[in-house]
Amino acid sequence: MKRVGGEMTADGIDAGRSRRQLALIGEALEAARRTGAELWLRGGWAMDFTLGRITRDHSDVDWFTWADGADVLARELVRLGYTEVPGPPPRLQRDLAKDGLESSFTLIDRDHLGRVVVAGGPWAGTPWPQDLLDGGPGRIGALSCPVVAPRAQIEIKRLMPEWDPSLPRREKDRADIALLERHLAP
Repeated sequence: MKRVGGEMTADGIDAGRSRRQLALIGEALEAARRTGAELWLRGGWAMDFTLGRITRDHSDVDWFTWADGADVLARELVRLGYTEVPGPPPRLQRDLAKDGLESSFTLIDRDHLGRVVVAGGPWAGTPWPQDLLDGGPGRIGALSCPVVAPRAQIEIKRLMPEWDPSLPRREKDRADIALLERHLAP
């Protein structure tokens, strides 16, 4: 495991890196508030905010945001010291980095039926899970953040290798699914 922050917890989590990523999450939320953009954590950090604790190391911070507010949000983040990182088509996702840590903003839109869909790129118009944005706020410590609905997180993690066969099924996704399913169990 690569040590970025330097201090490891007993369960092998890089505490320094996690603190820095939590600071970036707070900074992105403030930038969104100032610009009127809406954000929802997705991926591993969404799971951790849903569970209320850090469960593992995270390579980046993944978000959903509306396509029509992405440019102004990206400009605000650049003003705060982020750098745009080349990657997927800019109408699909905006990747930005600060202090060696990456944040990915997957862009969403609504179709003519009001469904939340992929905003651009090769899958433009493809619906996301129906309850995607119904996760409410999650929390770690004093930091509260909108998150993708746990059931949608599970569906995305299960179906991603089918949606994009170039993406292998990852062990961390299996572990995340198990944690989320236990959380949702009565």
